[in-house]
Amino acid sequence: MEQVLVPPKDVAEAVAQLGRPRPMRRGSVSERRMKCGQAGCRCREDEKARHGPYVTVTRVIDGQTRSRYLRGEQAEVARRQVEAGQQFREHLEAYWQACERWADAQLDPAEAASEEAAKKGGSRKPSTRKSSPRSKRS
Repeated sequence: MEQVLVPPKDVAEAVAQLGRPRPMRRGSVSERRMKCGQAGCRCREDEKARHGPYVTVTRVIDGQTRSRYLRGEQAEVARRQVEAGQQFREHLEAYWQACERWADAQLDPAEAASEEAAKKGGSRKPSTRKSSPRSKRS
């Protein structure tokens, strides 16, 4: 039977951040102006006459870029969802790092303490040669 472990404070805080469900999405929201296909339209010659702005939300799915056009009111909602997705990834990375520090502490408590000291400005003793150099004749 596995021993029940109490997670360190940084792991518990990271889990709390991940545990708050909210709408989120991967990808990006972009705005662009485009040329149309009509031969006599000014948009072909004059960049300021281009049509738009058109707002899209874009992401890669199975190696293919997928875009979706958004209406004006949808754009701000999609921006918030993309930002929430980016924050989720940041919280997930913090969770991984906290769990790895916890795992390292279980493997070697002395080494985990020395790494913590190194973060605070301490330094480790450089390694020394344990064997004599080889002869040039061999």
